[in-house]
Amino acid sequence: MNKIPMTTPLVEMDGDEMTRVLWQMIKDKLILPFVDLKTEYYDLGLLHRNETRDQVTVDAAHATRRLGVAVKCATITPNRQRMIEYPQLKQQWKSPNGTIRSIMDGTVFRTPIVIDSVKPVVKTWKKPITVARHAYGDVYKAVDMKTEEPGECTMTFKGVSGKETSVVVQNVDGPAVFQGMHNKSASIRSFARACFQFAIDQKQDLWFSTKDTIAKIYDS
Repeated sequence: MNKIPMTTPLVEMDGDEMTRVLWQMIKDKLILPFVDLKTEYYDLGLLHRNETRDQVTVDAAHATRRLGVAVKCATITPNRQRMIEYPQLKQQWKSPNGTIRSIMDGTVFRTPIVIDSVKPVVKTWKKPITVARHAYGDVYKAVDMKTEEPGECTMTFKGVSGKETSVVVQNVDGPAVFQGMHNKSASIRSFARACFQFAIDQKQDLWFSTKDTIAKIYDS
């Protein structure tokens, strides 16, 4: 059997735990016998990310921007429990998905796989629904802190003009946690363009939803 040739490699991002095993099985059984597979390989396993101080994740994201297509396996984003499980970790490394999406200014489209033999729970749904999510900033690039005493938390923006704008986040009477998030207008516009383009390509209606009744500035 002649294998299907590939002229441009795709980015291969290996993952953690069983995903490494499953991805290798998929390649061995379903891809390699039929395709002359060419990949640019990056090991995004937690220990290798730790060894490179997460530079491998950054390199994989830039490679994806350069080559245009990537396959990524599931990865571990360490929390405190994982720090105990992996004592060699230098720190709680950030989400690889968040890092990759930030570099690519990415938009995430959750598109269902439609199979005739698997019927939707809601019988009146005749067409698939795709969910798009803005994948830059917000909680993925948030900063946070924990405090142990009463006090006041403020948020200050210093413009290049020298002008400062401040708001009081909260006055607290004891221990508290705080989190600051951001997004950029350019990235928001990029997300909107991606959604419109996807809807046109897929011939799907486009709907927009936000919680501007609560976050009256951030979500407006």
